[in-house]
Amino acid sequence: MRFMVLVPGSPESEAGEMPGTELLEAMNTYNEELVKAGVMLAGEGLHPTAKGAKVRFDGAERTVIDGPFTEAKELVAGFWIWECASREEAIEWLKRAPFDGGAEIELRQVFEADDFGDELTPELREAEDRIREQLSDQE
Repeated sequence: MRFMVLVPGSPESEAGEMPGTELLEAMNTYNEELVKAGVMLAGEGLHPTAKGAKVRFDGAERTVIDGPFTEAKELVAGFWIWECASREEAIEWLKRAPFDGGAEIELRQVFEADDFGDELTPELREAEDRIREQLSDQE
């Protein structure tokens, strides 16, 4: 099972403030543990929303909205993609993350092809497999 871990933004991350050396060291150690255990597939921090954009879709019309966006507590400042045997395993890994200060980190399971049932026809499944193969070739 794959899981996405969403790290929320804060007033500091939205201001573009970098974390201190101590937190960076703790996060690096944690990420190394995740990689060694075969859990971490990807993970990155994100620039503040002031450097971002949104695209609003309304029929054929597309509207670009430049950042910054809403309140920091509703924003994502970083993410991980993990591979775990269960939701419980993912939660146990998340509980070991070096966060403090009342941080609430969101954990969401990623849909797999089988989750779509019969709606994912054999042709769509083949197309999905081709896309994933092309992605792995790019690494």
